[in-house]
Amino acid sequence: MKTTLLPQLQVFLVVARLKSFSAAARELGVSPAAVSQSVRQLEKQLRVVLFARTTRSMSLTDAGRRLLEGAGPGLDQALASLTEVAAQPGEAVGRLRLTVPEVAVPFVITPVLPAFRARHPRVEVEVIAENRLVDIVAEGYDAGVRLHEALERDMVQVRLTGGFRFVVVGAPSYFKRHGTPQRPEDLLRHECFTIRMPSSGGLYAWELERGRRNWRVPVRGSVLTNDRELTLAMVEQGLGLAYAFEPAVKERLRTGRLVRVLEEYAPTVPGFFLYFPSRAQRSGPLSLFIEVARELAVKTV
Repeated sequence: MKTTLLPQLQVFLVVARLKSFSAAARELGVSPAAVSQSVRQLEKQLRVVLFARTTRSMSLTDAGRRLLEGAGPGLDQALASLTEVAAQPGEAVGRLRLTVPEVAVPFVITPVLPAFRARHPRVEVEVIAENRLVDIVAEGYDAGVRLHEALERDMVQVRLTGGFRFVVVGAPSYFKRHGTPQRPEDLLRHECFTIRMPSSGGLYAWELERGRRNWRVPVRGSVLTNDRELTLAMVEQGLGLAYAFEPAVKERLRTGRLVRVLEEYAPTVPGFFLYFPSRAQRSGPLSLFIEVARELAVKTV
């Protein structure tokens, strides 16, 4: 039936549920005459009588009963869905999908997400922790988090953290057995844990710098893994060296389980940035997440 009958159908369902035109009028906030008129219009369009009425009582006809049984559940479900997705004034409703490198999660997601959920409980958040470079448009993400140098120039960029260093670390027991590297090229003679780059399949060359000079050292080792915790656990046992995100090994450095080497060659990067295609495409939930992230993300990592 035509969608123009939906208002009349809704009135019919309220009358059928309450078994009273006056009670339905009170619930709907209209006059009893308006309720009667809506029901008469529906009956006229359907060419059937929906209610048997007397001065003292009313009941559903067979046609009315069949309409109630057929249309009632569907319309109730539709109205419930409308209520579910509708936002109250000042309330955010929707979905936010983010891609974040695993190493950034403790600094840009863990501090932010609890507060964001508390403020916007009807926003569904999906965080995918992955280390590969992601085409956020093609893969259906609202935004991503990456280091500045990994961002495309056509992306809007929002700083989330301060800058930090990448450092070469090892256990005291390793340096006692194998000596301490003094220059970047010395790393070629050491056991180093590295990763295979997902884009090229090649091994990651450790990046070092001093002044205006830069090194990309093609280190090698007997174990390759992209699991940061596995790497650091093996390095703690004195099995080799790691190229580490300095804030992630802060506690291990403080307790002496790991030691920095070649510190004067440690490169500094600008920090983690949230990125997305354009301001015009920024969703409401993303705008709200940016507000909370700017407030609560770890600024100095």
